[in-house]
Order: sequence, then structure tokens, then C-alpha cells
Amino acid sequence: MLAIRTRRRKAVALATAAVLAALAAPSLTATSATATTTATTTSDYDSTYYKDAIGKTGDSLKSSLHSIISDQTKLSYSAVWDALKVTDQDPADSGNVILLYSGISRSKSLNGGDLGDWNREHVWAKSHGDFGTATGPGTDIHHLRPEDVRVNGVRGNKDFDNGGSGFTDSGGSLTDSDSFEPRDAVKGDVARMIFYMAVRYEGGDGWADLEVNGSVDNGSSPYIGKLDVLKQWNDEDPPDAFEERRNQVIYDDYQHNRNPFVDHPEWVEAIW
Repeated sequence: MLAIRTRRRKAVALATAAVLAALAAPSLTATSATATTTATTTSDYDSTYYKDAIGKTGDSLKSSLHSIISDQTKLSYSAVWDALKVTDQDPADSGNVILLYSGISRSKSLNGGDLGDWNREHVWAKSHGDFGTATGPGTDIHHLRPEDVRVNGVRGNKDFDNGGSGFTDSGGSLTDSDSFEPRDAVKGDVARMIFYMAVRYEGGDGWADLEVNGSVDNGSSPYIGKLDVLKQWNDEDPPDAFEERRNQVIYDDYQHNRNPFVDHPEWVEAIW
């Protein structure tokens, strides 16, 4: 009798294991399908939008990307207000935007120039190349972001580097006499916006040739640093869902061009 009961227990155990395996199978299949869908989406851009850049490095890659992303719809500076209300919408509150450096969620209606308002921050400071707010680099929403008026003033036209002290509504951002360090959550975002500008504006369309260098005292020259720090930020803070969504919205609904370094962060190292 003992042998019979033992065989029965083994049979039940094997049957139970088979059922559990069958129940787990759909979950594994769904995961694989999701991964395939994501890979296919990325591959579609590589075989279409980026097809002339794939496989290149250095100046050749930079030149190809410049040609690709220069085909864009340009916005007026006034149109930037409404665009930022969409590109930088708070995922948790559709009536708000997320401010870049401070991380604060603020009402979309509080856009303007007074204390407590948010305004249009040029991540590539407009004085670095003297392009102002005229249609072109001054209105390119790949580097224009909502920011608190006071915090925008603290950043001013400083180059980017590590170090400094906090300030009111900093959100973890730091500053000193000659540089600005954004909060950790957007360090990579800032770097990829800077690299986008350096590729998009090469001096051939009436605007200055914007370049990234190793300095933090560039003043009004068409340069921004610090190159090694920006590369580090790109590595340490890869694109997140917010940044990827923003890139897609700009492509689909506004400028119809992409920031290639959001799609391919590894291209920073391939060029610089």
C-alpha cells in the first residue's frame, strides 16, 4: 500500500508541475512579444530615418546626422509656449509641466516672466553663439525647456560642470561662479540636448557653428563645456520614458526631426 500511495503522490506532483508550466508559458510569450515590438520600433528608425548614418563614426557620422536632423519645421518663439506645454507635460498631472532643473510640477497657465512663473530656458545658452530668440537655434524645442524664472536666472549662461552649492528651488541642482550642475535625474537629458545642438547647427545656415569644448569660461563664443563632464552625464543618466516621449512628440507633432542621441546615446562616444 505504501508503494501505491507513493506512486500516486508522484503522479499528482508531475501533473501539477505540468499545469504550472502551461500557465507560465503565456507570460513568457507575452514578454518576448513586447521585447520584439520595442526592437522593431527602434529598427524601423535605423532603417528609415537614420539609414544614412548607420555604421559610421567620427566626423562622417556627425555630418550624416547633421543632414538628417536639419530637415525640420521651425517654430516661432511665441509658438514655443504652447509646444512646451505638450512636450514637458507632467505625466501625473496633465495640467502641469515639469521644470527642468528644479523638477517642480507647475501649472501650464503660469508661463511668463514674473516670479513664480515658468519661462523658456535655452539649455544651450543663447548668448553662446549670439542667436537670441530668432527662429532657428533660438526656437529649437529640442533644447528649450520650462524652468522657474528665478532658477533660469541662476543658471544664466553658465557652462556645465560638476560642483557648486544649492539654491532656492534647486531640486538638487548646483551652481558656482562659472558653471552649473543640473540635478541627477536630468544630467543625461542636458548632455544630449547640448550634443544635439552641436550637430544640428554647423554654421552653414546663417547661424554660428556651435561646438562642445573642455572649458567653462566660454562667454559669448559659440561653444559650451565641459565636454568630458557632459559625456559622463550621458553615460550615467541614460534616456528615460519622459525624455523618449518628448523626442517622439517633437518628431510627430512639431519639428518633425529627432534628437539622435536620445535614440542612440552611444553615438556621443562615436563622435566625441
